[in-house]
Amino acid sequence: MILSTVGDKGSPSVPLWKRAVRAPSVLDWIRIGLLFIGVGCVLTGLLPIAEARASVERIAPLMLFLVSVIVLAELTKQAQVFDVIAARLALLGRGAYPALFLLCVAFASATTIFLNLDTTAVLLTPVMLALAPRAKIAPLPLAMTTVWLANTASLLLPVSNLTNLLALNKLGLSAPEFAGRMWLAQLVAIAGTMALLWVFYWRRGVRGADRYEPAPPEPIKDNVLFWGTGAACLLFIAAILAGVHIEVAAIAAAALAVTAYLFRDRASLRPSLIPWQLLVFVTGLFLVVPTLMRLGLNDLMSWLIGTGEGFAGLLRTAAAGAGLSNVVNNLPAYVAGEQVVPAANLDQLLALLVGTNVGSVITPWASLATLLWFEWCRRRDVKVPLGKFVLTGAVLAIVLLPSVVWVLALA
Repeated sequence: MILSTVGDKGSPSVPLWKRAVRAPSVLDWIRIGLLFIGVGCVLTGLLPIAEARASVERIAPLMLFLVSVIVLAELTKQAQVFDVIAARLALLGRGAYPALFLLCVAFASATTIFLNLDTTAVLLTPVMLALAPRAKIAPLPLAMTTVWLANTASLLLPVSNLTNLLALNKLGLSAPEFAGRMWLAQLVAIAGTMALLWVFYWRRGVRGADRYEPAPPEPIKDNVLFWGTGAACLLFIAAILAGVHIEVAAIAAAALAVTAYLFRDRASLRPSLIPWQLLVFVTGLFLVVPTLMRLGLNDLMSWLIGTGEGFAGLLRTAAAGAGLSNVVNNLPAYVAGEQVVPAANLDQLLALLVGTNVGSVITPWASLATLLWFEWCRRRDVKVPLGKFVLTGAVLAIVLLPSVVWVLALA
């Protein structure tokens, strides 16, 4: 997936075509297989061509957004923007774990909210894990902060999560209107995540140290790239808040970053920046899920979700979305749930987003971001106790869903 595009510039002695064409991993073959299954559904008539075309046309603007924002984020990371911010956070904490905790929460939340959860998982995770040995910090608290907030801080803006983008047309809300509807629910989700992160991973008895040793940031290699990509990110955020279409904002910001690299470091503009794995996965998903809906998944989701819009009905919808997300993945869970939610039930659709975003923290495959995060932890030899991951994630979901849905109902 996106993972293969990060942190691997390749050796100058290796031909460009070999750096651009890499052997697919097992996960890559699964994604390719999903696409072939989806195409097979169309060719066999299980999914009518008209429905397949409508499904692909629906995600085309989202694909433009995802490609652009991932290119922007990767070029920004190469320019050391994320690394400098992470190192500055450690220095601001002055060796105090509570201060570092608040700063890391703010950094991970902001990255998720403004650059989406996959960016947090793909780019912020290696930054945090690289910071841990330099500051002599246990890596697991930093890693868990990243993965939990990648999911639970993805409610505020349409760009924060692909599920939000999928819901935007049906909701009929602009980005500022969406944020106005979700800001309180987002605050509650982040506050609850912070509380459980501290209890399970950051408190003195778990982290194993009273203080840490902040390390100074590494020198910036290219100030033009650093400030150019930083300005591109700020432009992207400002455009979203101003109500510009998300794909237009992402393309403009990515173009600014690419322009900076054209003048300063053309070698970094390699084909592997394009996240083809994500494009293959999402396209296949949006062919397979409509087929499953025609084969009975629609009836199952109708039974699970119901049509109630009071607190109990909204909580049932959120729980159904969270449950299916942890069984399969939050993208198909949202798509399946959306099909059975009446168009007029705005609150119920928002509750479904709460379930698929906030509730997808229990199993390693519940969200794309979590899968990517696990791969980075494996690469950095960070031991993630699976039993504790699942148990603490279940507690987080059980605590957050009722509280966030309650606030959503009140608002």
